[in-house]
Amino acid sequence: MLLLGAIFFVLMFAGLPIAFAIGIAGFSFFLGAGSIPVSIGVQQVATASQSFPLLAVPFFVLAGHMMNRTGITTRLIACSNVLVSWMAGGLAQVCIVLSTLMGGVSGSAVADAAMEARILGPDMIRRGYSRGFTGAVIAVGSLITATIPPSLGLILYGFVGNVSIGKLFLAGVIPGLVMMAAMMFTAWLVARKRGYQAEGAELPTARDVWRAIRDAKWALLFPVILLVAIRGGIFTASEVGAFAVVYAMLVGVLLHRELTWSGLVEALGEAVLDVGVIMLIILMSGMVGYAIIFEQAPQTIAAAMLGLTQEPVLVILLILLFLFIAGLFVESTVLVLMLTPIFVPLVTRLGVDPVHFGILMMSVITLGGMTPPVGVAMYTVCGILRCPVEEYFRESLPFLAAIILVILALALLPGVVLFLPNIVG
Repeated sequence: MLLLGAIFFVLMFAGLPIAFAIGIAGFSFFLGAGSIPVSIGVQQVATASQSFPLLAVPFFVLAGHMMNRTGITTRLIACSNVLVSWMAGGLAQVCIVLSTLMGGVSGSAVADAAMEARILGPDMIRRGYSRGFTGAVIAVGSLITATIPPSLGLILYGFVGNVSIGKLFLAGVIPGLVMMAAMMFTAWLVARKRGYQAEGAELPTARDVWRAIRDAKWALLFPVILLVAIRGGIFTASEVGAFAVVYAMLVGVLLHRELTWSGLVEALGEAVLDVGVIMLIILMSGMVGYAIIFEQAPQTIAAAMLGLTQEPVLVILLILLFLFIAGLFVESTVLVLMLTPIFVPLVTRLGVDPVHFGILMMSVITLGGMTPPVGVAMYTVCGILRCPVEEYFRESLPFLAAIILVILALALLPGVVLFLPNIVG
């Protein structure tokens, strides 16, 4: 296992694509283990693709791209603007609320961050917001998208850890809203200190709010329909992904009438690229997953951690610290696929609900995408806004601190995370 890990990190820091770094490292394990036929490594690659729940990933990716071309995004921006633009730092508040609403559409933090940076970022800078503050609000705020259903990360965690995806979706709602409130409060404090003014002078009237919600009703209804369909037993997680694609087409063609043939072709092309990258990582990780189980890594790590302390809360905090450090250097999808088989048995043995742990794990490792040195969302936003990474990092510290406090609170208060799954379940 040490050789496998060393090869992976050497190849990754050498600039090799993540999927190939995982694949070469995994294959090296079978070459070095004389007792295991190399053909088993190839079989593990094929086996990783033979999963019905995994169909949810390409379906939700395609649905997210299609919904961006159906007028849903523009309506969500308008709705967010009416709801919170009257607060100090109005456009920053709009970005945070939009990330929450987009969580029910795209399911991808990086996709949400890129979209907001292109659409709202330039306007924020023109109105006097610093580039670093603008980038920090957009990038760190996109973490909410990875928590609110349908989160692609939660789908992968449920698939690898054999945890109910429906319960994970329900469990992500309240933490996502709490993160939104923490981000909005932080943005309000910074805006008050720097004099960033509200966009609107007056509170919106009930009529304005109703009109905005009515215009965005098909986007707002989607996550509700998704949760009801899964927990009501109407669809499995994979089937509801297919339903999401059909729903996006119906909204775009029949209701908003904005989905064109060229838009559909573009959405399909972008989805193929995204799915290709994700699935290649998943397939290559099949060999690593086999190596982890064969070498009994979960049992070894469990024994080491339990040797330090038997207190479940302290073990969870140690795991979260490890995941945070790992997330600074490794992309979140890779960490989910590699570490879920290790930590889920450990936390289950300690009596911790794997649904609760899944929300904590996804929040912590996704946070790595917003921080140096290899944060994907950070570099995406900084590249679009032409913002120096040093300025971004300095401005992001208050928001990162707020999110870390929220995660710690959720770790200590599992009832908050499990409230909806327990009520509906």
